[in-house]
Amino acid sequence: MDPSRTLLMACAIVLEELLPHIPEGMHYQELDFGLHINPDKLRVTLQNAIDDVSGNFDTIILGYGMCSQAIVGLRANNCRLVVPGVDDCIAIFLGSRQAYNAQTRSEPGTYYLTKGWIEAGITPFSEYNYTVEKYGKEKADRIYNVMMGNYKRLALINTGQYAIEEYRDYTKRTANRFNLCFDEIEGSDALVKKMLFGPWDEEFVVLQPGETFTLDQFYPG
Repeated sequence: MDPSRTLLMACAIVLEELLPHIPEGMHYQELDFGLHINPDKLRVTLQNAIDDVSGNFDTIILGYGMCSQAIVGLRANNCRLVVPGVDDCIAIFLGSRQAYNAQTRSEPGTYYLTKGWIEAGITPFSEYNYTVEKYGKEKADRIYNVMMGNYKRLALINTGQYAIEEYRDYTKRTANRFNLCFDEIEGSDALVKKMLFGPWDEEFVVLQPGETFTLDQFYPG
């Protein structure tokens, strides 16, 4: 892989974790994190971004998981596409799909936070006060209980890329406010490094020019 012929394309939250590891000469492009709210819009935006630059690069690494199947249907036009074979960025921060599955088995009712998620302010917790202002506390609490009724734990993923104290304090306060158990999980840069340096083995889905991502590629067998 020639870094100068490779482009990393990711949302701001994932890109922040990748930047410290990007090899010299590799290009990167940041996309709006808010696109995750609408998977169809994210898919269209990604396809347009890929098509706009594909003639300039041999390989585009997508710093995404399936992200509510937004990746499914993307086509590799005039370049190779590489994406981790995970459901979302939580598995990227934890280091593998296996690590994410282990967390899910042990604590299924977990909502995960990272520095990027907290700063982006697009979580049920950050939007609670706005909901109270708009609908009143009684209705806001009903909405929240429906949205978060299955969650028991609020977990901060510590990826080791930044000072964690203020984000730990925020997560503890938020867990206490919403009657959730607080936990801090050690993240891993294992998958991040494989994204940037390889090998792109069974943990990745790789498309050659002309191929399209399908759902069964992420769930083989």
